[in-house]
Amino acid sequence: MKKNNLTSGFKKLAITLFLMFTGPVFLYQAFSNIGHQWYYYVLAIGLILCIASLITLFSGIKSIINHIFDKD
Repeated sequence: MKKNNLTSGFKKLAITLFLMFTGPVFLYQAFSNIGHQWYYYVLAIGLILCIASLITLFSGIKSIINHIFDKD
């Protein structure tokens, strides 16, 4: 169980790294094309990716901390 907790924490941090780059790219593209018909969709996708990045970051850190301080 300990190794699984640590491995899942690092997997979540890897996903976070991916989301931390893709979310701002979508936001940049949305703000660069404000008059475009897809503006709101791209903006929503960018915001969702940024929020998902924060959620997976804290979840991954929590998994690693649980592994470190687990008293089994």
